[in-house]
Amino acid sequence: MRPYPKAAMSTASTPSDPLAPLTPGTLREIAASGVLRTYPKNTVIINEGDTGETLFIVVSGRVRVYSSNAQGREFVIDFHGVGEYVGEMSLDGSPRSASVITVEPTTCALVSRAQVREFMATHPEFAEHLVQKLIHRIRVTTENAKSLALSDVYGRLARLLNALAPAGDGPRALPEKLTQQEIADRVGASRDMISKLLKDLVAGGYLSVEDRTITLLKRLPSGW
Repeated sequence: MRPYPKAAMSTASTPSDPLAPLTPGTLREIAASGVLRTYPKNTVIINEGDTGETLFIVVSGRVRVYSSNAQGREFVIDFHGVGEYVGEMSLDGSPRSASVITVEPTTCALVSRAQVREFMATHPEFAEHLVQKLIHRIRVTTENAKSLALSDVYGRLARLLNALAPAGDGPRALPEKLTQQEIADRVGASRDMISKLLKDLVAGGYLSVEDRTITLLKRLPSGW
C-alpha cells in the first residue's frame, strides 16, 4: 500500500464536531484498512444505480455528488473534500443512489463493507460520526427537495448563497468559487436564468462577483 498522503493531515478538523471531516488520526487508520486509488480530474468514481459495497474516503482532492436523468440533465447534490466520504448509502448492498465525479485530481481510500463494520466495532467514534453524517445528509436532501418543490428559482438561489456564505456581519465572501453553470446545476435552473438574477443582484448592490468569487454585501431580499 502506498504511504498515506501528508497533505490530508493538515486539513482535517477537530474531533468535537461530528459533522466535520474525519480527524487526522481516524482518517489515517481507516484509510490504512482499505486500498488507495488516485483519479484524474473529471473521473466518475461512482455511477448511480450500480451495485457497490465500498466506501470512498477522500484523502486528497474534491468530488461532486450528483444525480441525472435519461436526457443527461444533472442536479448537483453536494461537494465533498478531504476527510469526508461518499458511497455510504450502499453499505447495505443497495444500488448507488447518486453518481460521484472528481472535480480535481483526487485520491480515495476504498474500504469494503466488511472493513467498515470491523472498524466501527473497534472505533465507536467513527460509528457515531457516520450516523450523524447520515442524519445531516438526509436533512439536507429533505430541505433541497422542499426548496425545489416550494421555492422559485430566486428562492433556491438565495438559499444556496446564504448556505455557502460564512456567518457574520458585513460583506461575506463565498469560500467556494462557482461558475454560473455550477450554480444552475445546484439549484435546478438554467444558466441564463442564474446569469440574469446575479446581474440584477449586483445592480441592486446586494452582491459582487469578481473572478467567480461571490460576495454578499448585504442581506438578500426575501423575494425577487
